[in-house]
Amino acid sequence: MKLTGERPMQGATPDSLLAFHDAGYREVRARLTGGVVLDIGCGVGDETRRLTAPDRLVVGADYSAPTMQEAARGHSSSDPLRFIASDGSALVVRDATVDAVVSSHIIEHFTNPTRHVAELARVLRPDGSAFVITPNAPADFENPFHVYLFEPEHLISTLRLFFSEVTCLGLEGDDALKADFAARRASGERLLRLDVLRLRHRMPRSWYVWSYEHMLPAVYRVLGSERTGIGSGITEANFFITETITPETPGLFAVARHPRARAPGG
Repeated sequence: MKLTGERPMQGATPDSLLAFHDAGYREVRARLTGGVVLDIGCGVGDETRRLTAPDRLVVGADYSAPTMQEAARGHSSSDPLRFIASDGSALVVRDATVDAVVSSHIIEHFTNPTRHVAELARVLRPDGSAFVITPNAPADFENPFHVYLFEPEHLISTLRLFFSEVTCLGLEGDDALKADFAARRASGERLLRLDVLRLRHRMPRSWYVWSYEHMLPAVYRVLGSERTGIGSGITEANFFITETITPETPGLFAVARHPRARAPGG
């Protein structure tokens, strides 16, 4: 896989962003019981594997078939871990067959996130749980792959369309993490100021995405590890769960339970 900005990559993505994902999976793992777990948008499955346990079958799903093939090659077939190619807004999974579903840093990629949330509810058993992790809109930095950002109230209201019980917590960072985020944001904003005419927002989105994918590796090389945060030593230990969410809180960690009954044929 090459660095495009869509997926985190060890050794190429800033440590704080890798830690952001790691911390979310840590919190999911702490809340799982046995049964079948579906991890949507799993990439090559390194985080997905962390969810496995002797009493738990974990299935990773991603829209990219080549990525799923790479994930299957990279993990032992003896593990209780499988991979399927499936779009997160139209899962190839039967109704009410999953005990827990994980949506980690994927809901912000959908232009219509309600379809994704509807799928989370559809595949869950009546007593199942959905875990949704996404950037907190005020704290997120511009990324063309993030097309639908959430603040806490908005995420809760979206999940409540399909679940009767929703809790939203903050995935907060300590002072070192926030200093890292602030430094990277400052570097990014200096670069964006070069686009005086804001051409990136006037061109077709597909062009912007293409430009971002091809320029990001070069930008990281020019900035160097000190300003990109690669090798900074930030880990998931720099993140913690909180009930107090501020505009500076990096992420949202929502737990949705008791999917609402669907009308026949709905």
